[in-house]
Amino acid sequence: MKNLMLAFVLSALVVPAWAKKSCDELRTEIAARLEAKGVKGAQLAIVASDAVKEQKVVGSCEGGTKKITYKKA
Repeated sequence: MKNLMLAFVLSALVVPAWAKKSCDELRTEIAARLEAKGVKGAQLAIVASDAVKEQKVVGSCEGGTKKITYKKA
């Protein structure tokens, strides 16, 4: 029971920090990961969550209000 409570408290502290990550910071991190995997010319765009159509979403930022989408160049 104590382990379950500890896990809940830790997740409550970690999730809000992740959910509020700036979009520019997250886009930079994703771009670096793609480059490390050998992906060249990837186009990452920041769009409002409700504006995402058929794009491939690779990240969420600013509390879920925006998404980072990926397109091959």
